[in-house]
Amino acid sequence: MEENMKALVMVRHALMLVVSSWVLLLPSSGVAQATESSEVSLARQFGDSYLPMMIMEQQNLVEKHARTNGLGGIKVSWKAVSGGAAANDALLSGQLDFVSGGVGPLLQIWGATGGRVKGVAALNTMPLLLNTNNPKVKTIRDLTEADKIAVPAVRVSMQAVVLRMAAAKEYGDKEFDRLDRYTVTMGQGDATAALLSGSGGISAHFGNSPFQFRQLEDKKIHTLLNSYDVLGGPSTFGVIWTTAKFRESNPKLHKSVLGALQEAVDIINSDKRAAATRYLEISRSKEPVEFIQSIFLNPQVTYNLTPLNTLKLGQFMFKVQQIKLEPKSWKDYFFDDIHHLPGS
Repeated sequence: MEENMKALVMVRHALMLVVSSWVLLLPSSGVAQATESSEVSLARQFGDSYLPMMIMEQQNLVEKHARTNGLGGIKVSWKAVSGGAAANDALLSGQLDFVSGGVGPLLQIWGATGGRVKGVAALNTMPLLLNTNNPKVKTIRDLTEADKIAVPAVRVSMQAVVLRMAAAKEYGDKEFDRLDRYTVTMGQGDATAALLSGSGGISAHFGNSPFQFRQLEDKKIHTLLNSYDVLGGPSTFGVIWTTAKFRESNPKLHKSVLGALQEAVDIINSDKRAAATRYLEISRSKEPVEFIQSIFLNPQVTYNLTPLNTLKLGQFMFKVQQIKLEPKSWKDYFFDDIHHLPGS
């Protein structure tokens, strides 16, 4: 009996040592944090919506701001992804530190993780257009089983969520998903090619710039829906987000990414024609520079860090049980680095 008691005491003592050592390794207020990561990985998607991130990569702006913030030389890697679902999968699996996409996927992952993933900042304010090649379709009410609507990600992408909001307005709240059965997941380039050629059964595409504007250059394409009409005014499309864990562990690196983003936006806004030229160089697009410049000069298109009209989207997604958390403010799902901005 005595030997058993001694053994138990020894086990308890060993466990206390392990726990004590573990606690000492944990960061706490007032205690110096571990050295920040010397590497950071980011993902952007396709189209001029993501031009700020393209410029960040081309001009090595993250590296520049990291040096300014005392981090020295860091390794920055970039990856192109297609669709918000793919971006979220890469973030949660640890393959990427920062990802980008529409507001819908951000809200989706914010709710799914209990708020442990949040937005860093907006990339732009721009409309999303639902275009069709079907002359018989004048409004979404005219869509039938014969129509297929290409979206970046069924049910998850911002385009898919806005379509649900439009359906709820048109048919009533209980039929918010009425048009879901017409949607298919497809990349922007492939969807544009299918819509213009009339192949693959695609008769409509809910995409983003520049693809949506390129489609409208063809006389047989017309617009059914503008996201600004659904959301009640100018609204953010592109955003960048990361995990609270990464931000807490790498505050200077997070600050460097945000600073690089602001500088990239300033570069775009300082000269729209030069920005159009940069986009064509980076994307290797064959579009005329005048066409891209016309998009940047469109009064409905702006590049900025302020989230606009995002709360309406979040509250709708909660209402239809697409996210698990109910946002009360746009500040709930964006880190406080940008809370001073006049967001909504």
